[in-house]
Amino acid sequence: MAKKTFKPASDIATTRTLIHEAIPLTGTVISGTYGSSDGTTNNLKNYSHGMFSSVYDYPYLSSSANHIIDITYAYSSTSALSSSTSTQNSKKISMHNTYYKYIDNVSGSTDTIGLLGITGSSGVPPMDSWVALSFSRLLVKDGIKPGSFSITVGTGSWANPFDEVLSTASDSGSNIVLADASASLTKGTFESNNGFTMGTIYRRYGPAGTYVYSGDGSDTGVGIIVYEPGILLLTSSLFDSTPEFNALRAGAGTGQALMGMTGSATGSAISASAESFLHRVSNISFNNTTEINSTLYFCRAASNEFNYTENPTAVSSGSLVVKNQASDNPKTYITTIGLYADDGTLMGVAKVSEPLKKDPTTELTLRVRLDY
Repeated sequence: MAKKTFKPASDIATTRTLIHEAIPLTGTVISGTYGSSDGTTNNLKNYSHGMFSSVYDYPYLSSSANHIIDITYAYSSTSALSSSTSTQNSKKISMHNTYYKYIDNVSGSTDTIGLLGITGSSGVPPMDSWVALSFSRLLVKDGIKPGSFSITVGTGSWANPFDEVLSTASDSGSNIVLADASASLTKGTFESNNGFTMGTIYRRYGPAGTYVYSGDGSDTGVGIIVYEPGILLLTSSLFDSTPEFNALRAGAGTGQALMGMTGSATGSAISASAESFLHRVSNISFNNTTEINSTLYFCRAASNEFNYTENPTAVSSGSLVVKNQASDNPKTYITTIGLYADDGTLMGVAKVSEPLKKDPTTELTLRVRLDY
């Protein structure tokens, strides 16, 4: 078996390829269509710790269910909503601090998360209360593609949260499309101190084909998106003018009074605020990213190399067959390439689609690609 050592400078190369897949999530999946008689949504799983809830694409007790989103509500200790009398006050602050530490946002103080689009601006308050959606790796893969994210939320009544699309910045329509409009793979993003790529979420106005975005350089945006881990933070002020934000449907029974955003933030559990937000989500869409790293090995056979077989089965009358006539050129047929470590350990095997003839009149270069 003939062997040849690679020249790293000319025979080995590396590449990085990004593959994107469109991920559409409809409101029927997000907010739950698998209802039970008591009004709860059994594709929304709540936990005894009460820190967050999980959304599945099917009733979560089913073996077919896939976990798709974790959702929580949080505020900072300096928020006006924070009070010793607020429901789950310490847990909401704890979730805020947990997200902040993980993201390490570049524009917030140690107790608030700012909007990246206005980093360094004065007189603009940071987000000190927000809803967080953490998308599962099943959906996000290696990250969300910048510039591809959008979410439609409704700020209307509990019974009819989506009544019309915003047409202007001053319009009172309740069907709001939010997107990372200013971001792309090459611009409009920011980096956190933890190395995450982030973008600002803006409102989008108008019908399809004539969209106008709110990001004009002075607009503060309504949230941030952290692309690699797939985290969306939306300021709760989106729903400040919504008098029926929370119906407390989850286990509250019938006849429960409706609550606005402030009432929900201070007077209900994280799970109730999470479910109320999901009730107001119509659609979510984005492109995920799969990063494929490849190493290319160029296996070169010069005219004077690999022309004689070392296959022990190529024998005739007890002798290795090199050629049939003394005047013939030697020839071989290449079928397999083996990649070996420095100590001679076989690391990988590549097969060609059909045997390749090799003799002193030909030179071959075979490219072997390893993806990981």
